[in-house]
Amino acid sequence: MKFSQMPYERVDFNKVEEEFTQLMKEFKEARNGEEQFAVHRKYYELRDRVDTLMTIAHIRHDVNTADEFYSAEQDYYDEESPRYSNMVINYEKLLYESPYRNVLEDKIGLVAFKNMELSQKSMQEKLIPLVQEENALTTAYEKIPASAEFDWDGEKVNISRLKAYLKNPDRNVRRKAWEKFSAFFKAHEGELDDIYDKLVKNRTKQAKELGYENYVELGYYRMNRNCYTREQVEAFRDQVKKDFVPFVEKLHDRRRQRLGLDKLSFIDEGVYFKEGNPNPVGTPEEILEAGQRMYGQLSPETKEFFDFMMENELFDVLGRNNKRVGGYMTYLPVYRSPFIFANFNGTSADVDVITHECGHAFQGYLSGMDEIREHGDITMETAECHSMSMEFFTEKWMDWFFGDKADAYREMHFEDAMMFIPYGCMVDEFQHIVYANPDLTPAQRKEAWSRLEKEYKPHLDYEGDEFFGKGGYWQQQHHIYSFPFYYIDYVIAQTVAFEYKLWMDEDFEAAWKSYLKLCRLSAADFFNNMIKEVGLKLPFEEGCLKEMAGKLEKKLTKEA
Repeated sequence: MKFSQMPYERVDFNKVEEEFTQLMKEFKEARNGEEQFAVHRKYYELRDRVDTLMTIAHIRHDVNTADEFYSAEQDYYDEESPRYSNMVINYEKLLYESPYRNVLEDKIGLVAFKNMELSQKSMQEKLIPLVQEENALTTAYEKIPASAEFDWDGEKVNISRLKAYLKNPDRNVRRKAWEKFSAFFKAHEGELDDIYDKLVKNRTKQAKELGYENYVELGYYRMNRNCYTREQVEAFRDQVKKDFVPFVEKLHDRRRQRLGLDKLSFIDEGVYFKEGNPNPVGTPEEILEAGQRMYGQLSPETKEFFDFMMENELFDVLGRNNKRVGGYMTYLPVYRSPFIFANFNGTSADVDVITHECGHAFQGYLSGMDEIREHGDITMETAECHSMSMEFFTEKWMDWFFGDKADAYREMHFEDAMMFIPYGCMVDEFQHIVYANPDLTPAQRKEAWSRLEKEYKPHLDYEGDEFFGKGGYWQQQHHIYSFPFYYIDYVIAQTVAFEYKLWMDEDFEAAWKSYLKLCRLSAADFFNNMIKEVGLKLPFEEGCLKEMAGKLEKKLTKEA
């Protein structure tokens, strides 16, 4: 069904609670594991229906945050979703404590039960008012950048369109765009500080209500970190500082030379060629058409997936005023339909949507065929492996998007992926500092960010910028507000994607076969096990980043 034709009505959570009560009664009365699993299938139907309606409302709110109807619906779900989450946890507790658990484990897998354990550790009914407040605060944050409007040569542009000018080949244009970008966040600094301060204190209070020292432990539970620890993440970041940052700094110097500059400025971040970064040659419609041809050639599975997406109009990718910034893939379970949301702005990021977000959507399309819904409950590092690896698997078709600039795009994309790793670790370490020290003032948080920038991005020079130069850059990173502790998942996944990149350059078919297996495994096993099962090295292994940096540097030297 086309997205525009999907019917919507507000979920009545009083009725949903009645349905959960009835399900739980039937579950308790079941006489064996098979009867309990039959009840569990009814649970799937209930969750599919509720989650689909909530997702439709969420998407329609995001495509126009000024829409009064769907804005009200978003506020409603911000208020009611914690109550719904609590219903789910109460039901799952019956599964977790079932006398027939061995039968249920055979049906839905050990990972599902570990995730239930984490859910029970991360939510209780007494937290509902705090989670409602948290939801309202994150929605308030998201509306600030979504409402941004800039005067640019007599035209009004939003943040997504302004970001295209941040990478303009003319340094004067870049400087003007960065000044406007910085000035917007400076103008909202007090509001941004206030929202984040309230979020930190709110999340800390939730953690203490559950008996934890601070939000770090609770945040890990909520991210479903079910097979690796905080200590492993810290050791991974240490590897990045020691073995990857020096390598990436060489790349920045190589970029500086290519740009013909004596010194890099913050206005040069994300700019790779003196004549400008390669931009796609087609219209948004032509980019989608090229994507359809590309996935038609990649594999029978990807052809079926992308044809389905196009036929059912499951993309909203045009940048518009009042549209939420950023991009994502989400899923509509009743219709077995992934959905991709983005903001095309005429830069290479438009093509990244067709590779990165479609990596998510392709895996979602495959997992939607699995009758065991828990297999679709992938952890975020696994999800990002699908998307970031797809960026590399599709590189051979970039000529269709960039014409004679395709090689330049491939070079830029490869370098950009390597340069991302230190930044992603910096975001993660910043959040660990903030939540381990919840009483830091806004100024102290900015000081912490500035200190981390010197460790992870020592080349960076803000030239005294009034906002970004004083540690404010993190406030434009919406994950820090809305999705605490998510960002390291991108970094872990990027190292996996590099493994696939190196593998596919030697044997594309074997690498693709492994990737397809990883997508189909979904959450049928733990991340650590799946990575090894598909023939890859676990990023947490000691020396992984040093070995990876060596291989990547060798590849760059060979291609130079």
